[in-house]
Amino acid sequence: MPRRQYLSGIIAVFAAFLVFGLAARPAYAHVKWFFEDEAYQLRWDLFFQPLPLLFVGGVLLATVTAGVLWLRRGRSYVPGPGALGATDERQSLLYAFVPLILGIHVAVPLLVNGVQGTLFSPDNELPGAWANFLGLAQTGVALSLFYGGLTRIAAVVLAALWGMGLFVVGLEPMLDNVFFLGFAAFFFLAGRGPVSVDRMLFPRLEPPVDLARYAVPAVRIGVGLSLAVVAFTEKFANLPMATGFLAESGLNFTPYLGVPLSDELFVLAAGSVELVVGLWLVLGVFVREIVIIAWFPTNLTLTLFFWEELIGHLPIYGVMAVLLVWGAGSKNISLWLRGLRERMLPVPGPEPPDAGR
Repeated sequence: MPRRQYLSGIIAVFAAFLVFGLAARPAYAHVKWFFEDEAYQLRWDLFFQPLPLLFVGGVLLATVTAGVLWLRRGRSYVPGPGALGATDERQSLLYAFVPLILGIHVAVPLLVNGVQGTLFSPDNELPGAWANFLGLAQTGVALSLFYGGLTRIAAVVLAALWGMGLFVVGLEPMLDNVFFLGFAAFFFLAGRGPVSVDRMLFPRLEPPVDLARYAVPAVRIGVGLSLAVVAFTEKFANLPMATGFLAESGLNFTPYLGVPLSDELFVLAAGSVELVVGLWLVLGVFVREIVIIAWFPTNLTLTLFFWEELIGHLPIYGVMAVLLVWGAGSKNISLWLRGLRERMLPVPGPEPPDAGR
């Protein structure tokens, strides 16, 4: 069989696998946000059974196949802005707004959780005085990222909040929200861009240009890791909690489609899609394609879980929007750095020796 037909066959099989998983995905946002989970612990003994291992094995096989194809092809099948008529100048101008866009998307959930006394997500209730102190810190970080003032300091505080959460609410909840570390890395490496208080008043706080090139990969990896972790903590390694959620909510709708799945298969299919999306984002494999695959089911959950779902997923929506136009190669990095540092309100150069006298 010719190599092209072989690869086409693999892609077709994987597409069928994704369609099967997407049918289950709309019922799954973050189960812990909407279901009392204290009585459920991770059940790795149930994960190391033939059926869950088969699903995870399929995900790993699909990921390896996609990685090999990506190395050979080196570019996305989905056309980028350039193929649709965008000039380099306009693309760099769009990149100038990326820190503003991501800053707003992450500030809103931080502010909401801060005033509600929860850490990063509604299931992480802070005990006692921690609700005041860490809630105030989240609020401060949110305002800093929203306005773009003292952004890199706020990024360090955000990372410290994640670290403190390990001791206050535990390891598993923080791993579920590890994407906040990705955002902390992004703003520490890139700052808040030209549309910010920092650029207008504190230009000496701008990060070095050699750091900014790693900002988008850092937030991409953070979001991917979070999705991969949740695939295990809410699905593969927590089947009783996931099936309990289905039994209570009645969201296993597959009987109405004429292809009834057991609750266990429904959960494993949803977890498989979530794990695929997470791994491909971490590895940077066909990012535009996987974002499109993830966007549809992720948005369908909004009609089921309303404002809590919308606010909780705002950071992920923001990153997905950026990655949809993000390309590969040195030219893209050059456009990113030009937009970040030279467009709108450029980073000022070094002052003359007698400046300010």
